Amino acid sequence: MIDQFDLMPREEAFDPFSVVLFKALQILAFLFFIALLIIDPEASDGKVESKAEFIITVDWPDNHPDDIDTFVQDPQGQIVWFRRREADFMLLDRDDRGGVNDFVVVNGQKVPTSTRQELITIRGIIAGEYTVNIYHFAAVTGRPVPVTVMVQKINPKVTIVAKETIDLHQGGEEKTAVRFTLDAKGAVTETNRIQRSILQTFQNSSKDGKAWTNGATQ
Repeated sequence: MIDQFDLMPREEAFDPFSVVLFKALQILAFLFFIALLIIDPEASDGKVESKAEFIITVDWPDNHPDDIDTFVQDPQGQIVWFRRREADFMLLDRDDRGGVNDFVVVNGQKVPTSTRQELITIRGIIAGEYTVNIYHFAAVTGRPVPVTVMVQKINPKVTIVAKETIDLHQGGEEKTAVRFTLDAKGAVTETNRIQRSILQTFQNSSKDGKAWTNGATQ
């Protein structure tokens, strides 16, 4: 039966070099296959991994019509807010305008959502002090609004840097929720709630007759 398939007789001399070469080719083929899986764009299923060092969330009661805004200033004087959603490593991922824009689009239709939340991420480290302020932009109800501000450090593990609930009593009111200081490695070295107006930056620049350019005057 073996002779019918023209196979090599078992008693023929063993060639170790051929066996090693064949195994090497098998290994190369396997590694090539793995490389294709890694670089194949379809293998990622369209997902993009985002990286954040800190996440700042600002929440107020569900379905509340008032508009609360968030201002964050970094050690270089750059400010992220609803009119400039990206500055240095900071990004305003979600600007919540109270009852005005709280919806998601499902199958082409706008579906209301009850959540009231603004979200800021810090995606790199700049040593120094960060200031997180909240501002009562539009007071529809005329009543105090409890606003919870939480700063979380994401890397290397999730830890809460600060969490405060603050009442904003009237439109136009600005309060400092937290100020935190980072070292060069991104470790939090200090936190406090000493009040400091970020909006005053705009007003001072205007009084000086200088154009404000998000942290620098000209």
